[in-house]
Amino acid sequence: MKHILTLISLALILTSCGGKGKQSVEAIIETGDLKQIRLKRGEIVAQQQDIAAKLKQLDEKIAVLDSTKKTPLITTFTVKQAVFNHYLELQGNVNTKKNLVIFPEYSGILTRVFVKKGQHVTKGQKLAQIDDGGLSQQLAQVKIQADLAKTTFERQERLWNQKIGSEIQYLQTKSNYEGQIQVVNQIQQQISKTIVRAPFTGTIDDIITEQGSVVGAGQSQLMRIVNLDNMYIETDVPERYISNVTKDKNVKVEFPILGKKMNAKVRQAGNFINPSNRTFKVEIGVPNKDRSIKPNLTARLKINDYTNEKALLIPQSIISENAEGEQYIYIISDKNSENEGTAKRQIITTGKTQGDVIEVLSGLENNVEIIEEGARSVRDGQTVEVINYNEVDDE
Repeated sequence: MKHILTLISLALILTSCGGKGKQSVEAIIETGDLKQIRLKRGEIVAQQQDIAAKLKQLDEKIAVLDSTKKTPLITTFTVKQAVFNHYLELQGNVNTKKNLVIFPEYSGILTRVFVKKGQHVTKGQKLAQIDDGGLSQQLAQVKIQADLAKTTFERQERLWNQKIGSEIQYLQTKSNYEGQIQVVNQIQQQISKTIVRAPFTGTIDDIITEQGSVVGAGQSQLMRIVNLDNMYIETDVPERYISNVTKDKNVKVEFPILGKKMNAKVRQAGNFINPSNRTFKVEIGVPNKDRSIKPNLTARLKINDYTNEKALLIPQSIISENAEGEQYIYIISDKNSENEGTAKRQIITTGKTQGDVIEVLSGLENNVEIIEEGARSVRDGQTVEVINYNEVDDE
């Protein structure tokens, strides 16, 4: 535009201050003669074209001689194949299979509580005692009867072996003895229910019912026992990932409250889709040697749902889109010894993203040099100068 205005100005000057015998533009216009005006216009156009041609010759020569010409400065990186891991980000809660509220199996008065809150106990350890309501006395009486039945049976058996006595006497004494043994065993089983024992090794987290209280079988909560060794995180995964999130998939776990991170694996992936929210359950086992991880703690999860061993990765910031919705980047071609080359527009197809990088599925080859800084300001076919190189790595 600047050159055109200059040409028009020069043309006006030349025509207004032309050679001898030539009329000025103003004088021609004042005549009102259309033919003369058109002739004058033709002269000016011819002069304008001549000046434009000369200016072009001068610009071309200046471009060759001027060492300070304005070539866009850009940075590039060479794309390399790399391992690309995509992660599905979710949130989950910590649970344990061994978090249990203990209920009594026998109704009565809670006569003794043998443990305290926070105490470590082992599997089978005696935790509490419930009054047996006289079962111990019944057991003592039944044992006496059982001993008598045993003596009677043994004597009858000796006689029977000597062919003395009838078979019916032998069978009656045997049946009486076996019946007494069953009664003894039954009462012993009832008495065993009055003793509350630890179902597994763990820690008494809370004493819910105090000593001296009346408790009901299967109704009264006595205490809570927790084992923090076998912890896991449970989360709901959308159904569209059911073929990607499977057993043994790698998981990055973060506990924001603890400021703690660890690597884990999916130990179980559910096969049932919840119809209410279209998700399936996933369990991630987590080690807890220092016992800092507690039940119901919130965890952030990054589950590896996709891996490409030979991915081409580029920054998302360098991608542009044309009017047809196609994505494109600029690559460098024909680079000379002075690091000058030509910017070439390249249409690409992209895949998954992770952080600031995106996977290129098609339109790009390995070891191609791509414009990074300045990618949105260059034009297709423009000469550019490369000032440095950067590499993109899979973080």
